[in-house]
Amino acid sequence: MENADLIFFKRKTNLSWGNLSSHASKLENAGYIKIEKIFRGKKPVTVLKITEQGRKAFDKYKEIIMNVFQV
Repeated sequence: MENADLIFFKRKTNLSWGNLSSHASKLENAGYIKIEKIFRGKKPVTVLKITEQGRKAFDKYKEIIMNVFQV
């Protein structure tokens, strides 16, 4: 998945809106995601999109975790 709206992340993480917003801002400042405001019909929606830098960082993280738990 390359992008999802804040409602998706709220449901998956059970974070409060404030915490979710704070984490998203930190990820955006690090260059890992891009936050976009769009409209679906007449409703505003906030969408988080992973960047190339974010994808590389996540892939590296997965590699490290897999090595840690490798028996």
